[in-house]
Amino acid sequence: MLHGNAIVGQSGGPTAAINATLAGVIRGAFDCDAIDTIYGAFNGVEGMLAGTICNLNEVFANRDDLRVLCATPAAALGSCRKKLPKLDDEAGKATYEALVEFFKKNNIRYFFYIGGNDSMDTVAKLTAYLADKDWEMRVMGVPKTIDNDLVGTDHTPGFGSAAKYIAATMQEIIRDTAVYTVKAVTIVEIMGRDAGWLTASAALPGRICDVTPDLIYLPERTFDMDKFIEDVNAAFAKHPNVVVAVSEGVRFADGRYVGEGTQSGATDAFGHKYLSGTGKVLEQAVRDRIGCKVRSIELNLMQRCASHIASKADLDESQCVGAAAVMAAANGESGKMMCYVRDGGDAYSVHVESGDIAQIANKIREVPDEYINAEGNGITEAGIDYILPLIQGEPEQFYENGLPRHFVIKR
Repeated sequence: MLHGNAIVGQSGGPTAAINATLAGVIRGAFDCDAIDTIYGAFNGVEGMLAGTICNLNEVFANRDDLRVLCATPAAALGSCRKKLPKLDDEAGKATYEALVEFFKKNNIRYFFYIGGNDSMDTVAKLTAYLADKDWEMRVMGVPKTIDNDLVGTDHTPGFGSAAKYIAATMQEIIRDTAVYTVKAVTIVEIMGRDAGWLTASAALPGRICDVTPDLIYLPERTFDMDKFIEDVNAAFAKHPNVVVAVSEGVRFADGRYVGEGTQSGATDAFGHKYLSGTGKVLEQAVRDRIGCKVRSIELNLMQRCASHIASKADLDESQCVGAAAVMAAANGESGKMMCYVRDGGDAYSVHVESGDIAQIANKIREVPDEYINAEGNGITEAGIDYILPLIQGEPEQFYENGLPRHFVIKR
């Protein structure tokens, strides 16, 4: 068994469940004989390169604090969107050399990186770089993304809680708009660049409380403005208040984002365009071509960290996947990402397995065809069946003076 210290970092967008995963990694490290001390890297890889770390054995000397950490949203260690250079980039070799020196200096033999698709790219590159180096260590990816777009896993930690927030918010919006008799359209823009899993969750109230958006549009289908106007007019034949859910990443047939004209054109370190404005474009189209009352709502950041309405199933599974990563690494695995595998049978359950990071990084898991209706403007019963178990249960919450209490890791 490889003995030494461990380090854990968080990367990418924050969620309501990423700290539950962190708690799972920490608990797993505390219980692992091969790991002496587990460190936390502030702001992911950036923190390791800068040497800004903390001793999590000391931070969580009181194990009960891990319970509060599980109920804390965002990323307690901070996050980053740093892209590691390509392995054949001569100028970028200094970055990898600095990371290895950091590992050696702190006797780091285990590295756990909690994040989404771009974070798995970091795990894959670092695994490949270390393959022929003189420092033996285990590098493990631990999934996290509300987008639910990582391949190899049935779903991702963070998605269930975000889906629960979106479903509850959509129910409230539909009930709000239904009180009037004035002809009106309400357009709700939901996160999702390449995959429409979050927007699909807007359909859940239809199963649970008999209200549902009239129209739902995902990036998996080409968006047609003329068809959209036809769909809205058809919905008006049923009732005066039409509610639309749309992914921020829907595109026209030529590949342009629907909201592209309202965007800055800026990109992040991984080349992703900053998206928003799709709802505004559709709002203007309805105003111009139908002429009724219309508004657009962008859920924006609220989708990510609504811990006050988190899914217990999501947080429980997030802790399990973190602990499983430590166990797998201690048993000799490296260059892997932990994955949920949904068990068969009538009752929902999952178990955790590891998948080869090289087969996971930089790939997108889209909403399958059988979850999208034939018209491309709604979600099927099969899609609802898939998402519904992931939002179940209410997790333990801690309050102080009427507001949720969060755990803060001080620098």
